[in-house]
Amino acid sequence: MPFTNDAIVFGILMISLGFVFYTESIKKGFWYKFYKLIPGLLMCYFIPAIFNSLGIISSEESQTYYIASRYLLPAALLLMTLSIDLKAIYNLGYKALIMFFTGTIGIIIGGPISILILSMFFPELFNGVGPDAIWRGLSTLAGSWIGGGANQAAMLEIFEYNPQRYGGMVLVDIVVANIWMAIILFGIGKKKSINKWLKADTSAIEELKKKVTLFSNSTSRIPNLSDYMILLAIAFGSVAFSHLGAEYISEFLTSNFKAVADKSSGLSSFASKFFWMISIATFIGIGLSFTKAKNFEGVGASKIGSIFIYILVATIGMKMDLGSILDEPKLILIGLIWMSIHAFLLIAVAKLIRAPYFFLAVGSQANVGGAASAPVVAAAFHPSLATVGVLLAVFGYVVGTYGAMICTWLMEYTSNL
Repeated sequence: MPFTNDAIVFGILMISLGFVFYTESIKKGFWYKFYKLIPGLLMCYFIPAIFNSLGIISSEESQTYYIASRYLLPAALLLMTLSIDLKAIYNLGYKALIMFFTGTIGIIIGGPISILILSMFFPELFNGVGPDAIWRGLSTLAGSWIGGGANQAAMLEIFEYNPQRYGGMVLVDIVVANIWMAIILFGIGKKKSINKWLKADTSAIEELKKKVTLFSNSTSRIPNLSDYMILLAIAFGSVAFSHLGAEYISEFLTSNFKAVADKSSGLSSFASKFFWMISIATFIGIGLSFTKAKNFEGVGASKIGSIFIYILVATIGMKMDLGSILDEPKLILIGLIWMSIHAFLLIAVAKLIRAPYFFLAVGSQANVGGAASAPVVAAAFHPSLATVGVLLAVFGYVVGTYGAMICTWLMEYTSNL
């Protein structure tokens, strides 16, 4: 029986994170060689996945992911955007948007192509009719992988997939998306080699990181208790305001606009409280970056934000059940082929336009992972880059439903060939 007390689960996750950071700090012997091969961030993700797979902890029983994504994530985004330099982010250029839309297109075409490939080997898989038609179920994956949970729910409503079979699609979503995120995190540890192969120009990214580091050093001081209390008051006060604003905005839109309230509408993602919570927290952080509050970077605002992000990484990893990979082999295979097409297209375009691995990784996760994981991946490169991830992820919510609908129509067509 897994531990169901979240105090125990949270303690296990924190011990896992502490173990990774301690062993990664050892600069000789086995651990030094180990982390040369395996990035520490990947281990922060993978160890909780092992505990979940062994039944020591259970993502289904625990509320730690909900707490991390609803409380710590918006706080982290605010803390990481306090010292943001919008002009420097603008100077990152057009490649970030190109890679984001490349990721979107990869999901849109990956669905129908994976159906064409699998139908040659397993034609019986696509014999379902009416609500049981597999393309209807795959529409929910398209919604999740371009936008997020709200878009996924919209696809379930629009294309009326059999709810009793929906669990299989959720499994594919979790397994394949988490495998891909693990690969992305592994690549972050090899980003210099990957950027060299891509012949990427990383000067704008390095300039942004340099400016943030210089600002942090220039405002650095020994923090006292008052600094931390004021900083946490700003962070979690903003979290409270984000939740309050999200509830009012969502309720106002659903009450006054039928298209938003209708789950089968392309605008239904605007009813998502999570969407508005993330957006409000980010915009508060951007607003405070124009005030003296940005000087809190000197007492470690982004470091505290990074702590929250790593806790979120652990709770995301906890959702992964390594043993479930073989539960629905044919459906998992569709998902793996689909994600491979998404990845291949991203790599090809990144090579063509010489985009840094940062844009590839964040452009992908802004689609596939959404607002919960795109900032995680971006912050893994540098805390100052977290905002790039969340802005692209929010954009993914906006285009998610429409992109998923296009993908689904293509999958319906290829299923009937």
